[in-house]
Amino acid sequence: MSVIKGFSVLDEHALEDLANGCAFLGSGGGGDPYYSILEITSLLSNSQFNDVTIISADTLDDDAVVAPCGWLGAPTVSLEKLPSGTEATAGLARLEQVLGKKIDAIFPVEIGGSNGLAPFILALKTGLPIVDCDGMGRAFPESQMVIFNVVGISASPAVMTDAKGNTLVIDTVDNEAEELVARAAAVALGGSCHLFEYVQTGKQVKQHAIHGTISLALEIGRKMRRVKSSGSDPTDALLSVIRQNADYGYGGILFEGKITDVKRETNQGFSVGHLLVETFDGQQQMEVKFQNENLIAKIGERVVATVPDIISVLDCETAQTITTEQLRYGQRVKIVSASAPGVLRSPAALAIMGPSAFGMVEQYQPVELLNGWES
Repeated sequence: MSVIKGFSVLDEHALEDLANGCAFLGSGGGGDPYYSILEITSLLSNSQFNDVTIISADTLDDDAVVAPCGWLGAPTVSLEKLPSGTEATAGLARLEQVLGKKIDAIFPVEIGGSNGLAPFILALKTGLPIVDCDGMGRAFPESQMVIFNVVGISASPAVMTDAKGNTLVIDTVDNEAEELVARAAAVALGGSCHLFEYVQTGKQVKQHAIHGTISLALEIGRKMRRVKSSGSDPTDALLSVIRQNADYGYGGILFEGKITDVKRETNQGFSVGHLLVETFDGQQQMEVKFQNENLIAKIGERVVATVPDIISVLDCETAQTITTEQLRYGQRVKIVSASAPGVLRSPAALAIMGPSAFGMVEQYQPVELLNGWES
């Protein structure tokens, strides 16, 4: 039975709701969910594939073998290089061979973007249950930027697969080396590969994963859809869900205007660049810098949000999240931010996934303090 009441991928709205929530939590990254929806829809059209089971982490046996999964590479590549559909199942088979054990459950290594949907494709093909959790509470561009690295869980052995059937088993001395090897391999294999990493026990999932993020993504998308049908503002609906969530808690609109410039390039397996947004009266300008995910937002010289807090670009009318690879000149947008889960704000976590980890000189300050949302 699904732990999410009323959830089924067979529901006509469920996938869209989940995808919209994942896109927002991705902070601009994780890949556009559109192609994942197409792949899942295609699977569901085949009577061989039915539904998925989503379980809460507390139902796992302590000695269960649980495998986070997702895609590594530049999101811009995924717009043109579609998966073959065999990457995840081939990787799973190789992983079980390496471990000498069967995998009992899977979950998204990051809830953001298309990676939040990645386990659903594998679950439909294998029947494996999906745990309602992830390792980031959002998306990050590098694989060591995950809570499991903060607490000392090894990423190795990791298994990478590509669309042509190539398989690479990665076993490194530390998690930073795993990222370097995996990134270089992904670039060599076309810029986008499927990856299993941070395989762990059920006990470790219960202790360290960020719980309930699949439920949260679904709730965000569901509430946005329902208020749209009633003519209310979907951005307000999104923010109300964030503000009521114990792990996040704060959210608001940072800026609203028109995109006047986008600079983006694919560099060393990342989509890197910035966008400029100008108010409709032309009096103010915001700059947002990104590396797959949006990292920092500034109005003039004033910092209003930084990683690990979520910074997402929403369409002004629909509140649909625009991922970094889909940003275009002339789009009318709202820049919205949400506070990151508290575990991402510890000194140990900030050293791995805060501003300094991206070479920024700005010091991390919580988005709610920068914008006075606490009062």
